[in-house]
Amino acid sequence: MFYHIILTDDCNLCCSYCRGKSFEVYEETDGELITIDPELPAELSISLPALYHFLSMDPDAVLTFYGGEPLMRSDLVHEILRDAPVNRYMLQTNGTLLDHIEPADLSRFETILVSIDGPEWLTDANRGTGTYRTVVDNISNLCESGYHGELIARMTVNEKTDIYDAVTFLSDNDDFRFSSIHWQIDANFANDFKSRHFEEWVERSYNPGISMLVRYWLSCMKSEGKVLRWYPFLDPMDDLLSNRPSRLRCGAGYANYSIMTDGNIAACPVMVGMKDYYLGHIASSVPAQLPELPVRGRCTECEILDFCGGRCLYSTITRPWTEDQSSVLCRTITHLRECLTGALPEVTRLMTEGTINPESFLHTKFNGCEIIP
Repeated sequence: MFYHIILTDDCNLCCSYCRGKSFEVYEETDGELITIDPELPAELSISLPALYHFLSMDPDAVLTFYGGEPLMRSDLVHEILRDAPVNRYMLQTNGTLLDHIEPADLSRFETILVSIDGPEWLTDANRGTGTYRTVVDNISNLCESGYHGELIARMTVNEKTDIYDAVTFLSDNDDFRFSSIHWQIDANFANDFKSRHFEEWVERSYNPGISMLVRYWLSCMKSEGKVLRWYPFLDPMDDLLSNRPSRLRCGAGYANYSIMTDGNIAACPVMVGMKDYYLGHIASSVPAQLPELPVRGRCTECEILDFCGGRCLYSTITRPWTEDQSSVLCRTITHLRECLTGALPEVTRLMTEGTINPESFLHTKFNGCEIIP
C-alpha cells in the first residue's frame, strides 16, 4: 500500500494556484457541505512508535512525505527515514529546501516529485520571484550528489501555460535531469470559474497543445526509440496497449491513503481535515482492512470512466464547479483519450518492429502523480 504522511501544514511559498487562493472569495456551488476538523494539528502530532507499528503491518508499505512543504520538517524526515520499518520512500516537495537535507537521506528516496511549472518566467509568476532559480540550483546539486532515483517535474498548468512549450522546455533542457514529467490542471481548489478564461484556454491552447505533444512523443519513439516518461501519456497508453480498464489512476481510496497530522487516515492528501471521510486511524486500523472510498457522482456513468478512472476523488465530493463548468474540464480528458487512442496503432507498430521496448512503459503505480491532468 502507498501512504502519504503529512508532516506539516506550513509552507514557505504562497503559490497563486494554492495558498494564494485562500485570500480570495468565490461564489458558492452545489457541492456537498464539507465539515473540516478545527482541531487538526498543523504539525505532525502522533506517536512515531504508533506510526511504525501501523506501517509494520504492511510488508509492502511505500511512504511519501507530504505537506505543506515537508522539508520544513527535515528533522522528522531524517528521524522517520532512520527508524520506520519501511524500505521504499518518496517525497513531494516544492524543491526550494532540498539543500536542507543530507545527500544520504535524499538517496533513500526512490522517487522525488519537484514542483516546477516550466520556464523561469512562468514558474516565478505562479510561485514567487526567484523560485525557479532556487529549484533549478537544488536539482543540479541533487543530481551532482549522486541521486539516481526517479526525479519527476510536477507541473501545475493554468491559463498562463502554453502546455507544449512548457513540457518540451522541461523535457529538452540540458540544464535539467528530470527523468519524468507530470502536469495537473489548476481546476479543483476554488470556485473561481467566472473570474477566469478557462474554457477559452482549453479550446484554443491546452487541447491543441496536447495534440502537438502526443505527436512529439511519437516522433521521439520513431527517431530515438525512446518513450518519454510523461505520466499523462505513459500510464494511459500502458493500459491501452493491454486493453486494461483503470480505476482512479492515483489510487486514492483503495491503494493510496494519507495519514493526517493527528493519525487519522484519509483517502487523499488533499482531503485534509475532512473528518466525515476518514477511513481509520493508525492506532486502531490494520492496513489490509482499510475501507475503500469510491468515486461518486456523474463520473460513475461516464462512457470513458475506464480510461479516466474518475480523475479526482476530492472533486467528485466537493464539486467545485457546476455541471456545465465541469464539462469543460471533462473535454480535456476526452481529447487526451482521442489523441492517445489515435496514436495507439503507431505505438503498437513500433513495438512490433522492435523500435521501442514494451518495458519502456513500465512504471510505479500510485507514485503521487494524479495521471489524468
